[in-house]
Amino acid sequence: MENFDQIFTLLAEHEGIGLNTDILETGLLNILALLGILIFTGRDFLGSLLEERKTTIVQGVQDAEDRLNEAQKRLNEAKKQLDQANIVIGEIQNETITTKKMLLESDAYAAKKDLKVRFERALATFRSKERQIFLEIKQQIISLVLTRTVVRAQEAFKPKDRATTLINDTINKLEGDLL
Repeated sequence: MENFDQIFTLLAEHEGIGLNTDILETGLLNILALLGILIFTGRDFLGSLLEERKTTIVQGVQDAEDRLNEAQKRLNEAKKQLDQANIVIGEIQNETITTKKMLLESDAYAAKKDLKVRFERALATFRSKERQIFLEIKQQIISLVLTRTVVRAQEAFKPKDRATTLINDTINKLEGDLL
């Protein structure tokens, strides 16, 4: 901290900061001579180092370009494979849709056929029941008519003479028709 304070004190005493134009006092010649000696003596060493570094950098750039080209080729090949895979996927999807349609149509046809068979069986059962009911009603009507006819005949033909006469007349008529 003391040195820091001394800087300000020196600046105040010598009237501030200025440019020293005396070449010998500043040591500029010494610095230029030192630089010249370093360049002259270090030129071969520094040149070989720089040449080696340049070769390494050029080789690294060349290797990077080769890797870039190889990566680009692999990318293009991968894109081709992706396009081919997308085409195959599209074909598989189309085949799947076609197969689904065929299966649905087949299922619909089978269901329609099954429904038709069931409907025909139901219709046959209905007709059978209808005939059975018709025959039962017919039997009941015949039975009722016969019962009424028997009752009327008994009332009409209570006397046996009349019944015998009617039967004989009917037989005679039938004999005439048969001969």
